[in-house]
Amino acid sequence: MNRKLLSWMHWRTLQYFLGVGVGSIIVGLSLNALIIPNRIADGGVTGIAIILHYLYLWPVSWVVLILNLPLFLIGLKMVGRKFLILSVVGVGVLAFSLQFTAQVPTLTQDRLLAAIFGGVLSGIGMGIIFRSRGSLGGTDILAVFLSRATPLSVGQILLSIDAVIFTVTAVLFRPEAAMYAMLYMFIATRVIDLVQEGMSHSKAVLVITQEPQGIAREIMSKLERGVTLFQAEGAYSGEAKQVVYCVVNRTELTQIKEIVHERDPRAFLTISEVPEVVGEGFASWKGH
Repeated sequence: MNRKLLSWMHWRTLQYFLGVGVGSIIVGLSLNALIIPNRIADGGVTGIAIILHYLYLWPVSWVVLILNLPLFLIGLKMVGRKFLILSVVGVGVLAFSLQFTAQVPTLTQDRLLAAIFGGVLSGIGMGIIFRSRGSLGGTDILAVFLSRATPLSVGQILLSIDAVIFTVTAVLFRPEAAMYAMLYMFIATRVIDLVQEGMSHSKAVLVITQEPQGIAREIMSKLERGVTLFQAEGAYSGEAKQVVYCVVNRTELTQIKEIVHERDPRAFLTISEVPEVVGEGFASWKGH
């Protein structure tokens, strides 16, 4: 194997481990500074660990480790070796972070603020972990295992597990605790998506037109954007049509619409959100 390629692969692997480690530390700090002291539960294994901590004062770090061990054993033959190793590292660093930041001061005693900013911090940490090809283990592996033994999907099983956790939280610590937990989870999920997909403002433009060549030329000359043409057929009329497809920045939308309208006022145009674009003219493959 080429020595330069081998060196690059080693560097990428190191980046993944660093990303998983940094993300896990951020999640640990979020839990200790905002979530645990304000009695806000989490989903999955961490949520179970937090509930047991509330009930019996068991250290969250040790419970997270102990509960994840059998799940990793289950997952040995179900997930990739690299993913499993990175996930073990993630859980280990999370447990370390929870243990050694247990005495950090609580940032706020307002549970609403704790749920919001805890969700933001945990979402950032989890997003970094996912971008680094890792995870924090937990019920994801259990869900994959159960999905093979039951007619339920992975998503349905995860949702059921979290529903049980939130129900237990509501019963033991009043319904408000479960509501804050769900708010925290919702925000964290949205931030995870943002970290993984980036803050892209790109739009995908699709035009069905009788003037595909002219529209394509103007887009390429005026906006310097790549354009793809492909064949289509009207389902009702059976008429052959050409479709113009390109991705542009939000600021270029007005120009696109002007070009299309001038060339073919009867064109059919759709514009849709594009969460992430990688390639020439947009983000590079570096970091992906």
